[in-house]
Amino acid sequence: DVVIMLGVVPDFRLDYGRGLPKKAPIITVNRNKKELTQNASMFWSPALTVHSDPCSFYVELSKQLASGITTQKDEWQTWAKGLKAGEAAKETANKQKSLEPALGKGAKVGEELVNPLDLLQKLEETLPEDSILVADGGDFVATCSYIVRPRGPLRWLDPGAFGTLGVGGGFALGAKLVRPNSQVWIIWGDGSCGYSLLEFDTYTRHKIPVIALVGNDASWTQIEREQVPMFQSDVACALDYIHYEKSAEGLGGYGLEITSPKDDIMATLKEAQEQNARGKSVLINALIGKTSFREGSLSV
Repeated sequence: DVVIMLGVVPDFRLDYGRGLPKKAPIITVNRNKKELTQNASMFWSPALTVHSDPCSFYVELSKQLASGITTQKDEWQTWAKGLKAGEAAKETANKQKSLEPALGKGAKVGEELVNPLDLLQKLEETLPEDSILVADGGDFVATCSYIVRPRGPLRWLDPGAFGTLGVGGGFALGAKLVRPNSQVWIIWGDGSCGYSLLEFDTYTRHKIPVIALVGNDASWTQIEREQVPMFQSDVACALDYIHYEKSAEGLGGYGLEITSPKDDIMATLKEAQEQNARGKSVLINALIGKTSFREGSLSV
């Protein structure tokens, strides 16, 4: 019926508006006046532009709907129930997929490693409500975005639209300084962690404790997903199952490793939280295998 874009810009992520419905009115809400009509008239046009903070707009709209301004309240509730049922079905399917074997590659080809969905579901169960998530990676972070729920506004920080890997170490540093009482978690891919792993030295020297979880699948998997089917080659995609936890220990941190589905993942996550509460920065190196989750996602 209507599309409301709250702070969203129809850039390459929305195919410059090609995918937006042609007949539905489109309302754009943005603090940046220029972005209200960015790429308009190419494949889409706004019916209404609102120069406002998207969060404030959303809160006010929610209040108006709750006060009964709409004459179609029953239809709204039916629609909302349908959306919730769809999400519940996805979560059930994801939990089922988390039980499947996840196999390694390279030096661990054919070996059963940790299923990333199982790992992230246990992280979701463990995170406190005041935690801040810093997402710095490709495939592992994309999977995380389906499973782990940000605890509130401004509690999920990532590289942004252009995927500028390497922000994890610095973002976590800033987040912990601003919210010293919150648990700050870096969700790292094994490729991206190489850009800012040395910040563990900074965390140690300045006593700024954070926790990092590395999804180590020995690959630039986000690229490999599309590159191999297109070119039948994984050139420049392969990495190794490096002991990132030992690197963190060498920089003064506390290292933990999860190498098998037989390991007690929940106990390891809780140990990381306990050490973090004692003032230590912790890195968990989780050796994850390949699953069929998100098959067909584009990356090249």
